[in-house]
Amino acid sequence: MNIKNQVTQLDAIVSQGAIVDAVKEFFAEDANTSDYGGGGTAGKAEMITKMEGFAGAIAKVNGITHHHSIVEGNVSASEFTFDFDMTDGSKIYWHEIIRRVWNEEGKIIQETYFNAE
Repeated sequence: MNIKNQVTQLDAIVSQGAIVDAVKEFFAEDANTSDYGGGGTAGKAEMITKMEGFAGAIAKVNGITHHHSIVEGNVSASEFTFDFDMTDGSKIYWHEIIRRVWNEEGKIIQETYFNAE
């Protein structure tokens, strides 16, 4: 599996704001996530539920910027800036690095978020 192609396709989907679709298409069933806030998920189903809730809480997408990505073997890192107005009146502005570990089938088995600010 060409991981570089997978990363390019995934980053394009995320850049369009289709984060739930990205998880459904690119996560392995046993994938886990962790973030710099101490949260995380165990399994694709849990991540889909989390992303559906998050996406549903976005009132307005002010911008999603994909800066660049790197791939080395089965590990990739993508830099993004996310700027959202939320339905509760709050604002989210994240500049982050998303590190992913991929399996041989081209699915994500581990995704970790790092604050890039």
